[in-house]
Amino acid sequence: MRLSAHANSWLPMRAWWPQVTRQTLRGDATAALTGAVIVLPQAVAFATIAGLPPQYGLYAAMVPTIVAALWGSSFHLVSGPTTAISVLVFATLSPLAEPGSERYIGMVLTLALLAGVFQLAMGLARLGALVNFISHTVIVGFTAGAALLIVASQIKNFFGLAVPRGAEFHETLLYAAEHLGEAHVWVLAVGAVTLASGLLARRVLPRWPYMIVAMVAGAITAAVLNLALGAERTGITTIGALPGALPVPSLPDLSYATLKSLLFPAAVVAVIALTEAVAIARSVAAKSGQRLDADQEFIGQGLSNIAGSFFSAYPSSGSFNRSGINHAAGASTPLAAALSAPILLAIALLAAPLAAYLPVAALAGILFIVAWGLIDWHHIGQILRHHPHERIVLLVTWVGVLIDLERGLFFGIVVSLLFYLYRTSQPSVEERAPPTAARGDVRRKMVAASETDPPCPQLAMLRVRGSIYFGAVEHVREALHRVDETDARRKWVLLMAQGINFVDLAGAQLLADEAQRRRALGGALFVVGAQPAVRQMLERSEHIAAIGAERLIAHKGDALRAAYPLLDSAECRACSKRVFEECHVVLPDGTPRPENPPESSSAANRSESP
Repeated sequence: MRLSAHANSWLPMRAWWPQVTRQTLRGDATAALTGAVIVLPQAVAFATIAGLPPQYGLYAAMVPTIVAALWGSSFHLVSGPTTAISVLVFATLSPLAEPGSERYIGMVLTLALLAGVFQLAMGLARLGALVNFISHTVIVGFTAGAALLIVASQIKNFFGLAVPRGAEFHETLLYAAEHLGEAHVWVLAVGAVTLASGLLARRVLPRWPYMIVAMVAGAITAAVLNLALGAERTGITTIGALPGALPVPSLPDLSYATLKSLLFPAAVVAVIALTEAVAIARSVAAKSGQRLDADQEFIGQGLSNIAGSFFSAYPSSGSFNRSGINHAAGASTPLAAALSAPILLAIALLAAPLAAYLPVAALAGILFIVAWGLIDWHHIGQILRHHPHERIVLLVTWVGVLIDLERGLFFGIVVSLLFYLYRTSQPSVEERAPPTAARGDVRRKMVAASETDPPCPQLAMLRVRGSIYFGAVEHVREALHRVDETDARRKWVLLMAQGINFVDLAGAQLLADEAQRRRALGGALFVVGAQPAVRQMLERSEHIAAIGAERLIAHKGDALRAAYPLLDSAECRACSKRVFEECHVVLPDGTPRPENPPESSSAANRSESP
């Protein structure tokens, strides 16, 4: 069994290959053709965002796409170049090397290799659940910040301004505002026509690839202007013909200095890429009904980036748009994503010469549309209106990404985890009054102790909901101390532990200390209904001896019968509350008590049966 599971990790296609039929192959081929047509303009645009020559976007949509499809777990996830990872690559490497230069490209390949190694290691270590700790709010803030960074990076191309290289976000905006009068009007016209036609195509022709429509409109506008006025007067530049569509073999820069400078950025890229890929895979799987393996997805993404780094591909991840379209177009198996790469290669070989007519300003207009689509206005509005803590996480991430993309993302994750730890460090500790039910009534009503339903003067019943771990120990300790500090007679405590799902070593020590403290006061601590994992932790840590195995009781009724004889009979004789069923029959020392309590007392209160 273990050998089979290990083999499936390296050859996951064994699980779905028997499902391939002539019918599924037809659907996969149709989906592959659709995806190849859509990714062509996207790949060129995303490579521009990443600061790379356009052909590198095509490379990232070939070998990595095939490897991720064949070694991942999702039937519909399509990997390749994405907006967020492209922004991350540019923000990480542009301060270190001139974008588009040979050194820059070498560092990009190294970044892909290191990110892939991190992802593969996490997958083999079965750390797929770690992506769950990056909250949705952090992702919303990150993508919104990335969108604004895209806009800032394309301002110079859209307006034809000479924005200084490496300018920060705020510096770019200030420069554009101060030099807006220097914008090239014809360059701006091409960008505006592209932007308007793209938006119009999305609204009027939703089934048409809006990027292609916008590119054609921008290219025609530029050609007409250059023909009428001359290229020197208009200042309109094009990206130039793609030198080749075949992903050429490459070698990452493995020098010590490069590896050292890219180690932390590669870890960030790896985590973000994995989060993006797994979130998209789960979203599509919810529609298709497929069961995913996050660890296998880690392995697939890691292998795809490692392989891509040796075939001129920059870091890749799952694409939401292409994955959704892949599923909607009828894909049934991962062959659809794998087949899209050779189809893209064929299309790119035919279309490569046409890139010479694509204006840089038109590409900027398309990226403005992409950036706008990245901002999740719906969830941002909900978070800002209704969730105070999440609002802080969102703003910290959003603003932090604009200042420094990597550190902004890191601080967003840290703040999100701090709020999580704050919430879990204060588990609910409620004092529980006995149920207000008549004898024989099967209904049980849980209420807080109050004047109308008074608690027992000697025994407190506390219900804990949450985990008792090192961060919550002091909060629970204070709640336990308040019981006898408010009334010294309350020396006995029944800790209702059904809601405690986890206890660590510090939590076990707390329960042992409290049991010893109660004995010193002349009372006792009873732990009622502890889950097996909690009891096992107490046994492993050897704290069960301090508590007393006889004090760990499964049912509340049994705990009350064990605790009642230990109470002070003199106190009970003077008490008119008669909280428990036993109070109406005998005193704790066994002396009969036949008299009825006064009408004002809570005579109806009874203990629950086991």
